[in-house]
Amino acid sequence: MYPLKFKNLYYNKVWGGRDFELFRDNLPEGNIGESWDIACHPHGMSVVSNGELKGTKLIDLIKLKGDDLLGTEISKNWFPLLIKLINAKDKLSVQVHPDDEYAKRVEGEMGKTEVWYVVEAFEGANIVIGTKKGCTKEQLKNAIETGTLDKYMNKVSVKKGDVFFVKSGLIHAIGEGVIIAEIQQNSDTTYRVYDYNRGRELHIEKALDVINLDLVAKNSNGLVVKNEGYTKTYLCLCKDFSLELYDVETSFTENSNKERFFAFTCVEGSGEIIYKDGKETINKGDSLLIPASLGEYTFKGNMKVLKSYVPDV
Repeated sequence: MYPLKFKNLYYNKVWGGRDFELFRDNLPEGNIGESWDIACHPHGMSVVSNGELKGTKLIDLIKLKGDDLLGTEISKNWFPLLIKLINAKDKLSVQVHPDDEYAKRVEGEMGKTEVWYVVEAFEGANIVIGTKKGCTKEQLKNAIETGTLDKYMNKVSVKKGDVFFVKSGLIHAIGEGVIIAEIQQNSDTTYRVYDYNRGRELHIEKALDVINLDLVAKNSNGLVVKNEGYTKTYLCLCKDFSLELYDVETSFTENSNKERFFAFTCVEGSGEIIYKDGKETINKGDSLLIPASLGEYTFKGNMKVLKSYVPDV
């Protein structure tokens, strides 16, 4: 097997924009809000865009390659991750995601815990992450009904390179003026609490069921380890995924893991990945999947890449 690239799956959104054109030349018309770059979900299915497997759907590739692709410890019945880029030209809805237990029982799919890496932050870039201290569920419910939610929301400014872990149950919103790389559980269940009167469906009852007002989130600086040719930062670890940032000055070399696949997303710069049988270019905005059976590989260039995978916890 070899490092796999996939076609970008683009989605028009009322809050989207054209900022992906800073590093992509394949945008369709419209306000593009999301690009699903590694996805195996009924709402979006990745198709291989490179090499001899070009044109193969990820779901078919899993059936075809099994452990060689995903690894011995990863279920072949439900791909665990969804990797996407988000371009918020306008603010997204205030929303919350359920945990696995609630989502399986009510929606028939996995819950949704996610992590955000800020790829670009334009003037005024901000996010909503949780509520202000002391906010109660009764106050929140009343604020939703009276349209006064903003005064309870914890709104923070963001800059390039900021990282936020968004656990299921944490009320949140991506504000205007950002491009975010989002690594999340493979789920598309969102409960909108407030949508700035844009006419889309709200899910207030379900949202109030799953909101956990005890959750807080702060920008994660991670644990930094300097190595020759690159710096590695361990950003977050939970049962659903691990996220690490490699700031590559020249190169780094690793081996694949027979138990689990890796995914890399380039968030700055460019370079190439070299492996036993060849090499692939990687540019800002690109994601690629490292099959469990690949063996040794080297990233070479001047770039920042996120590595995500399902850890053994």
